[in-house]
Amino acid sequence: MTPIKLAIAGVGKIVYDQHAPAIAGNPDFQLVATASRNHSIDGVTAFKTMAEMLDSGTQIDAISLCMPPQYRYEAAHQALLAGKHVFLEKPPGATLSEVESLKALAAEQGVTLFASWHSRHAPAVQVLKRHLEQHAPRRVEVIWREDVRHWHPDQEWIWQPGGLGVFDPGINALSIVTEILPQPMFLKQATLEVPANRQTPIAARLAFTDALATDVQADFDWRQTGEQTWDIVIDTASTHLHLKKGGHELWIDQAPSELPVEGEYPSLYAHFCQLIRNKSSDVDVAPLRHVADAFMLGEHVVTDAFV
Repeated sequence: MTPIKLAIAGVGKIVYDQHAPAIAGNPDFQLVATASRNHSIDGVTAFKTMAEMLDSGTQIDAISLCMPPQYRYEAAHQALLAGKHVFLEKPPGATLSEVESLKALAAEQGVTLFASWHSRHAPAVQVLKRHLEQHAPRRVEVIWREDVRHWHPDQEWIWQPGGLGVFDPGINALSIVTEILPQPMFLKQATLEVPANRQTPIAARLAFTDALATDVQADFDWRQTGEQTWDIVIDTASTHLHLKKGGHELWIDQAPSELPVEGEYPSLYAHFCQLIRNKSSDVDVAPLRHVADAFMLGEHVVTDAFV
């Protein structure tokens, strides 16, 4: 079958680390162009803007959008109007309304829109989901702590409105929890710590529940140094579960589980290909909805300036 001719808009660390290797390893895609102000990929035709790329005459079937969320709507709108299938890096937009608008436009244009959540494709996630279908969770504790200086060095967009702050990594945890829990959860309480010199939170504590009164607690923090923590601990009536390393390890009653080997981004692109071939879309906004609820319901506490 003819490879899907793919372009990337917004070339940065996540593209070099994840997208480019995943695309290179998937024969269903051929990377034909990039659009980025400052960066490019060796051997791939480079443009400075989305408009320049779309007007170039380069044959493009699909575009992966990897720029910061504040700028993604305009780029996605252009791509969809041009009849291109669109892959949205997480989070899919700066607001829920933007994503709903893009979803409607994709349907009108008859093209695929994929709101990707890479952490859902970690090897332990579906194994844990199947376990919880048979063993109802009673308590869930999420501990997601990173060093922002390591993951986002000198990136100011994350501290600006729409950049999400600590929810940039925290939304990965929310994407896993919303995938694995048998019942939809909703926010009860939140505390967001915002540095005096920033506009988005550096830490957040969240409390959720669901129709079965499951206790779900989440602790997000961007001030961690040393080893990073991406854990979800779950107790059921009969088992103790520990998802570690962002979904790359699963321990059940203190014993490690056997997991598939497939990587997150290769799995994302396999799914994107399937969506395109099936002429369908996948636009789940549940993780972003919980972030929006946290900003709306949460208590905002000013903390020391972050430099």
